[in-house]
Amino acid sequence: MSQTVDRALSILPLLAGGPADLGQVAGRLGVHKSTALRLLRTLHEHGLVYRQSDQRYRLGARLFALAQEAMESLDVREIAHPHLVRLNEHCGHTVHLAVHEENEVLYIDKVDSRYPVRMYSRIGRPVALTVAAVAKLLLADLPEAERRAVVERLDYPRYTARSTPGPAALLKELAAVREQGWATDLGGHEESVNCVAAPIRGADGRVVAAMSVSAPNVVVGADELLTLLPLVRRTADAVSAEYSGRSPVNSPDRTPVSSPDKDPVKTPVAGPDRDPVKTPVTSPDRSTA
Repeated sequence: MSQTVDRALSILPLLAGGPADLGQVAGRLGVHKSTALRLLRTLHEHGLVYRQSDQRYRLGARLFALAQEAMESLDVREIAHPHLVRLNEHCGHTVHLAVHEENEVLYIDKVDSRYPVRMYSRIGRPVALTVAAVAKLLLADLPEAERRAVVERLDYPRYTARSTPGPAALLKELAAVREQGWATDLGGHEESVNCVAAPIRGADGRVVAAMSVSAPNVVVGADELLTLLPLVRRTADAVSAEYSGRSPVNSPDRTPVSSPDKDPVKTPVAGPDRDPVKTPVTSPDRSTA
């Protein structure tokens, strides 16, 4: 590790004990004040330390935010994985788990389809923000001002004729997703691939992750995949309950995941009818779930 990086990182545990002024930091590091000031300024620019009005430095809010994001991502994956496996065992299709980090939506877990034709998505890979069902759920939960800012700066590639054409269309769809509590991608990224997704919420009700079931038309058509939506939502509710430490929601359409055949089929109001397209699955640059 370079000496500069080592010194900068040494400041963080120093400030964990409480605020310190420039002289104290320099003394603890064994460097000149000018060197300590350069390190502190760099950390301040990145939000890792904060200079108070009394000229003392303390740990910055960005550091806590990063730690919280990391903990949530790790925790939700560990909690969700057994639920994803059970969902996959029931339906046989690819199941994804995704989170929103640093302006990207990334897969943090995946259970592969049992069918020969599989999705080419990978853990750690970003998804297509303007069309992916998991991305729609995560973006829809952002505060309105932030949501609009994100949507306005996105590019809108036309992956297919069903791709979201621009900011106005995406904002309208995100409003619907926010109200209904689920999302779809019916051929928006690839004509031959469809996806249904549901949110995972923390104790405060905010969406911390999104999970989805995806399948190509050569395996199952869009209409049949959409009948799995109640099961996907129940699974997401179960993960949310365990993650947030509360009891699962019990309602007529939220029966245990172990008895999905008893669940009444809910026909989603969004998403056009589509005939199965017998085309091979391609390998997209960005996944669509």
